[in-house]
Parts: sequence; structure tokens; C-alpha cells
Amino acid sequence: MATTTTMTLAASAGDGSPSSRSTVTTIAAQAYHVLKINGYSNTLEAGRHHALSSCPFSAGGHTWHVSYYPNGGRDSNKNCISIFLVLKDIVTEEDRSEYLNDDCFAVAVHVIVPKEKPSIVVPPSNMHLHFVDLLVSKEGTDVKFLVGGEMFAAHRLVLAARSPVFKAELFGPTKKGTIDVIQIDNMEARVFKALLDFIYTDIWPEIGHGEDNVAMAQRLLAAADMYGLQRLKFVYEDKLCNHIDTGSASTMLVLAEKHHCCKLKEACFTFLSSMSPPIVEDLNSSIFGSESEKTVSSSDNHGSQINRIDIRIQPWQNADV
Repeated sequence: MATTTTMTLAASAGDGSPSSRSTVTTIAAQAYHVLKINGYSNTLEAGRHHALSSCPFSAGGHTWHVSYYPNGGRDSNKNCISIFLVLKDIVTEEDRSEYLNDDCFAVAVHVIVPKEKPSIVVPPSNMHLHFVDLLVSKEGTDVKFLVGGEMFAAHRLVLAARSPVFKAELFGPTKKGTIDVIQIDNMEARVFKALLDFIYTDIWPEIGHGEDNVAMAQRLLAAADMYGLQRLKFVYEDKLCNHIDTGSASTMLVLAEKHHCCKLKEACFTFLSSMSPPIVEDLNSSIFGSESEKTVSSSDNHGSQINRIDIRIQPWQNADV
């Protein structure tokens, strides 16, 4: 248990000397002593060989104090400060410390030079606020999108800087530079709005646990993959891994396969392997198709109940995702 003691350092001789505070924290046989000098300039009035001594403190079963020479303890260091750790006890042969060997001991000194606090407090970055103001005010916008019956204005350079797909569409060989309005089908307006907000602020909307919220996360993942926003895609892939149940496992697996989400696919297989065979058969029947089927399989042995899962996936009917 650590014990902290605060004491006052006073001059060994004379009155009117400035006081200072000294703190020692003792842990077992180790002592951490902080010597703080208040009124340093006044201590310079002391003579060269005049020391100020701290009050004694205990460490390792012995008593110590710190001697402070503001003008140096010797002629050779007259332009320096000298600090000495003084052992006050008279140690006999019977009372020698285990730390005193061959009349020698070592003392570790931890010197901390505090950095001055800046006179001006620099505020945190708020660049994302300026970008969202740019999006909301529509100042300088040079491209428009028609999504789900709603019109969205944006800035080509911002979109191109954030999305390789937008960059190719707006500045590549097949750029849509002469089109006044770019129409995006098979996407909800709220999904595109969330996509724009992320592009301008790098902040994604939080998704709750409701069924509609999970569906929104699925659509955002698909939109992020469509426009090459890998950071946003990984965010919602991670969130969806925690929302797999019997009602969503088949949809999640199709989503993972279509958008190359390895972690989400792995989470789906882990969930399916923990279920009984009849329930797995129900899930299989909900996504089995009769044409253009693709096989997604797991050969790993996840237990005695299921050794292999074969799920055939037909082209998905939900174009939103």
C-alpha cells in the first residue's frame, strides 16, 4: 500500500527563506520523492555552500532527507543546482539494509521537466462541419442526382475525392459531364442521403435493433459496395454480424455472397451450424432456386449436428440490396 506524505522544505539556517513543498510516495522498500521549489529566484540569495533541507522521510526502514544547493555545492559547479540525497541514520553492522552491499547502494532519480502549457488552446478539428455546411447550403454544387423521386445537389470534386466510382463516372473516359441530372435507380432516397452524409463528413448513421433498421444497414452496405466506400462497407458488415437470426440468416448470406463480405458469410455459417437440421432445412427452402443457381458451401465440421451446409442461391429478387 502506498503512503504519501507532504512536507515543507526549509533553510537549515537563517530566517525568511522561501518555503517549498516536497512529496514522497512509499511503496514497500521503494520511495518516490518529488522535490518542488517555490520561489526559486529567492533561494539564489543563499550562499554557495548553503543548503536547504527537506523534512526527513522514511524508506527501506531508514530516514532520509534531500539537500538542495541553489548555487552549487562545490566551486566546480557554482553555476549549477546541486541536489543530494542524505541518509540520516547511523547504520550499524546489525542494522544494515539488504540494499547496502559492500558499503554501496544505488539510488534511481526520475527527472521530469514539465512542458509549458500553450497560451492558446487549439480547438479540435471541425472540418467535417464545414463540409456538411457546404452540402446543406448547396453553394457551388455542380451535379444533381435524382434518387427515389428526390433531387440531391452535390460537388463533383468532393464525390470524386471520396469514391473511385464517382470519380470514374464524373471525370473518367465515360464521364457524365454533359448530363444535367444523373438518375440512380434501385436505391431509396434516404439511403443515398446517408451515403452523401458519409462522403462529406466520414460519419455514418447509427443503426438500432429494429427490423427496419437492420434492413437500412443492409441497403447501406450494398450502396457502400456499389460506390467503393470500403470504410462504410466494413462498418455495416460488422454491425450486421450481430443481427443474424432465423428470420434474417438467408438474406444475410445472400447479401454477403453478392457483396463479397467474408466476415458476414462466416458469421452466417457459424449461426447455421449451431442450429438443428430441421431449422436449417427451412432456411434452405426459403432461398433455394430452380434456375441460375449458385452453390455456397461450408465443409468445416462445426459439431455433431451439421457437418456440411450446401445452400443454393438464385439471383436475388430484392434489387434494393
